[in-house]
Amino acid sequence: MNYKLVAIDLDGTLLDDNKILTVENRDILKKLIDKGVEIVIATGRRYWAAKNFMKDLNENIVIISNNGNVIRNIKDDKIILEKYINRKDFIYILEQGKKNNLYPIVHINGYEKGYDFLIEKNQDYKGYNNYLDNKEDRCKKINNFLEYKENNIMVLCYFGDYEKLNRFINIISQDDKRFSYHIMTNLKKVGPMLEIMNPLGSKWKSILEYSKGKGISREEIITLGDDNNDMEMIKNSGCGIAMKNANKQVKEVSDIISSEDNNNSGVAIELKKVFNIK
Repeated sequence: MNYKLVAIDLDGTLLDDNKILTVENRDILKKLIDKGVEIVIATGRRYWAAKNFMKDLNENIVIISNNGNVIRNIKDDKIILEKYINRKDFIYILEQGKKNNLYPIVHINGYEKGYDFLIEKNQDYKGYNNYLDNKEDRCKKINNFLEYKENNIMVLCYFGDYEKLNRFINIISQDDKRFSYHIMTNLKKVGPMLEIMNPLGSKWKSILEYSKGKGISREEIITLGDDNNDMEMIKNSGCGIAMKNANKQVKEVSDIISSEDNNNSGVAIELKKVFNIK
């Protein structure tokens, strides 16, 4: 198959556990770009962080960030696509969350404003499960989310044990068309994390929208990932590769399971095989 686009997750996939882009992974991306293959980063991370991980490549790379809710090109930061949560739904989720003693970190599209997260609690609030770094300065604390009026809310992140998060999503998801959501289970530092988004907010849906504009079909796309927010793209792309360190659900829907994990450049090893690169 003549694959034209490779979409790669960051954490647990392209980056090792120390959040480093290995030399082997960097080199394979450069070689594929030189061959005319488009590289797309598809991550749950905010654009600012994803761009910083990729800046040393100095290439024309597109980043699908915040689980598919915004697409930008790192050459000029121009927004290619953006999706937001309806304010009425945002308020509903917040109210239901507080009834269950759950307080979110809210991802917004605030790259130009200098902040990407909104919080009501202090950064060291235990309910955030170490999601925020102590040095995080692109975070804005507000007294009440209901006072926030801008239409740039992309993702609500909730933290806790899996059973509690699953019960919560069952409460609010009676009408599945209102939201898209998943519970991340492969985050070693943070633990289980529920992400709630626009109903069209997903890595795969945004990959399809972007690739369609490029004249690239589903069958010409390779995807690589490790966690539940990667399942849809790994299941539906032309070739879906689950990392050796991926969770069970992701491996079950993949075409290939990498022979090495993210700490041993599993991405580079598998892409060399697929593209027959020595």
